[in-house]
Amino acid sequence: MLVSIDPQPRAPRPAWLRAPAPVGENYQKLKNLVQRLGLHTVCESAACPNIGDCWNQRTATFMILGNVCTRRCGFCNVQKGAPLQVDYDEPRRVAEAVETLGLKFAVITSVNRDDRKDGGAELFALTIQAIRERVPGCGIEVLVPDFQGSHAAMDIVLDARPGVLNHNTETVPRLYRQVRLGARYERSLDMLAYVKRRNPEIPTKSGLMVGLGENMEEVHQVMRDLRGSQVDILTIGQYLRPSLKHLPVIRHVTPDEFAGLKRLGYEMGFTHVESGPLVRSSYHAADAVA
Repeated sequence: MLVSIDPQPRAPRPAWLRAPAPVGENYQKLKNLVQRLGLHTVCESAACPNIGDCWNQRTATFMILGNVCTRRCGFCNVQKGAPLQVDYDEPRRVAEAVETLGLKFAVITSVNRDDRKDGGAELFALTIQAIRERVPGCGIEVLVPDFQGSHAAMDIVLDARPGVLNHNTETVPRLYRQVRLGARYERSLDMLAYVKRRNPEIPTKSGLMVGLGENMEEVHQVMRDLRGSQVDILTIGQYLRPSLKHLPVIRHVTPDEFAGLKRLGYEMGFTHVESGPLVRSSYHAADAVA
């Protein structure tokens, strides 16, 4: 089936999808810090529903390489267009934010940078190094793009020794052309499998959205494929439409269904599974490696 843009608003969200409003002292302090250092977070750029919860716990996912993506995925709220110039001072400022927040675990992601030969891998490595120098005991998860399938680019990130390597498959293969324009399912699986071949000791992680028109057998097959690529950690959450310009929500998956996917994930051999309506890729990231 094809997924198309639907200009009509859908039914109201069910009660289990209502997240706390982004307010509170810690939320405001983190917002001020991000603004002062000129940083971006995927929490804001991707309109994450958990921003109030996470920021009040002084946790955030930093987004490097600017806030303009070179791809036009149908689900994503991040701005699309001509990429920004690479800011080589950004790793230092991310490390300063991690130190100021007193983080014990930091998550770093980026927009897609298909304009660069290494896809932005160099900045991931520099950011990991900057955090390690400034906050030596901090755990680091990187949520990387597919680097257009370049193993050499992935090597740059792996050589910096992240604590967790995350790359999201996002959806089932049948929906890739609508959901992940410019990406390929097989390429994402290959990159995850490559990480394990090269550095077996680094935990790998991937995430899925549901509610875009997939069926449960397709979701189960993706889970099997991820285990076939030796992925350790899995996140599954409900797709929420950022605006009427984005792909519509086809179905609200119930909490019981998410619980069933979590049980199945553990039965398949994942070491940690986060599965729930408001789960996102970075949700409770530190718990997965505790």
